[in-house]
Amino acid sequence: MRDLAVRSPEFAHLVPAKVLVVAGEARRASRGSVKPLAFARSKSHDHAGARKPVVRVDGRRMLYCVTLRPLFFRDARPEQRIETLLHELYHVSPDFDGTLDPSRRHARLGGRFSRSFRPVLRRYLRQCPPEVMAPFAHHGPVRVLAWLERPPATHAQGRSRRVYTEEQLYTATIQMLTRRKHRRPPDDGGKGGRD
Repeated sequence: MRDLAVRSPEFAHLVPAKVLVVAGEARRASRGSVKPLAFARSKSHDHAGARKPVVRVDGRRMLYCVTLRPLFFRDARPEQRIETLLHELYHVSPDFDGTLDPSRRHARLGGRFSRSFRPVLRRYLRQCPPEVMAPFAHHGPVRVLAWLERPPATHAQGRSRRVYTEEQLYTATIQMLTRRKHRRPPDDGGKGGRD
C-alpha cells in the first residue's frame, strides 16, 4: 500500500497504517472485500445517531478493514492478488475518512467500474517493483490476522463492543497456493537452486 500510494495518483490519499488487513471466510467467488469503519469525516456516529464500533490496533484507529478471502490465497497468480487488493482500495473515499467513494461503487457504475479501474491496475502492474510483487508470489504458509470477534457494521447498544482491539484478533496460519510457474525464484545467490 505504501508503494501504491507513492506510484499511483488514484491512491495517493491512502494511509496504510489506518487500513487493517485480515483473512476472512469464503463468500462465493469473492477474493476480497473492504469495509468502511467510520462515517463521514471519520466520525463514529452519524446525524441519525447510528454508531460504528471503533477499531484500534497498536493504539491507532483503523478507518478501513480489507478482508482477503480464501480464493485470494488459493491458486491465484501474483497479479491477481495485487488486483484484488487494488480493487478493494479503489472503493476507498478520496477523503480517506473511513467511508467509501460513492462514485466508485459497483451498483452505481455497473460495467463502467471495470473500464475505470483496469487502466489504473495495468499502469500499476507495469511499474510494480519486484520486491513488492515477490510476497504475492509466495507459496506456502503465511501468517495473517483474523477476527475472533468481528465488529458489526453498526454498534447495537448493549449487544456489541464500542471498541475492538488486538484482543478481538488472532494470528492465523493459512496455506497460500501459487502455481510453480508463478512463484518467486529462490534467492540462492545465483547458484540456480530449485524450489
